[in-house]
Amino acid sequence: MELKIGDPWKIILENEITKPYFKDLTNFVKVEYNSHHCFPPKEAIFSAFERCSFNDLKVVIIGQDPYHDENQANGLCFSVKNGTKHPPSLKNIFKELATDLKQDTPENGDLEKWARQGVLLLNATLTVRAHAPGSHQKKGWETFTNAVITEISTKKENIVFLLWGKFAESKKSFIDASKHTLLLAPHPSPLGAWRGWFGSKHFSKTNAFLKSIGEQEINW
Repeated sequence: MELKIGDPWKIILENEITKPYFKDLTNFVKVEYNSHHCFPPKEAIFSAFERCSFNDLKVVIIGQDPYHDENQANGLCFSVKNGTKHPPSLKNIFKELATDLKQDTPENGDLEKWARQGVLLLNATLTVRAHAPGSHQKKGWETFTNAVITEISTKKENIVFLLWGKFAESKKSFIDASKHTLLLAPHPSPLGAWRGWFGSKHFSKTNAFLKSIGEQEINW
């Protein structure tokens, strides 16, 4: 499992991927992919970094696990391959997006368009065994992605962190709120979306902030 990403992500994360825990994580992931059906495809494990340049970074969205069913996970949190049926959380994301920005509900569930504009779509755990949610948790991925969040907080300014649900909210401790903007909302899952996800207006609020600091708004 190689971190095939360019500078400056690789420079920023080099220290992390040389630590003993990351070697253990790499060995675990290799065994899992050789022994079981896992998601996302090997070549897409680090897609969040490959699709979003560190220099262009404006927004961070934090997910938990990749989708664990066929033809869904593509390495970007909440995102699925174009043509794949939208999972329930993504449906609710798109419903809120359409209402918030008064536009049509997107048909393409691949969120690479967001990533290319500077939205890091980061799952806390980057891999999962098929049909076994949470199966790759607590193996080292969280240590890695917590370090990523810390590095972003330290090295960047005026990043919008969209924290959806209790799990994402737990990452607040890695973010310097005095130099970044944190927007919190319930998770868009059908289990909790009714508690305040709908009407949270995170898409328009993000764009309003970006506009206020002279940055290009995201074409959601």
